[in-house]
Amino acid sequence: MPIEIKELNIRINVNQGQQEQNTPPQEGSGNAQATPDKQELMAECVEQVMELLKNKQER
Repeated sequence: MPIEIKELNIRINVNQGQQEQNTPPQEGSGNAQATPDKQELMAECVEQVMELLKNKQER
């Protein structure tokens, strides 16, 4: 009898460099000051959240 997987959860931990963790967060750090890598990461996160919300509505 085949098994159907309806949901798959994947967790990852991202470790920043020690130097980055010790620096205080910049005030007013919006998308204008973000590096291209951060902008790309934020865009990907937003896309994944929107996909999850869309899938949740379809159920």
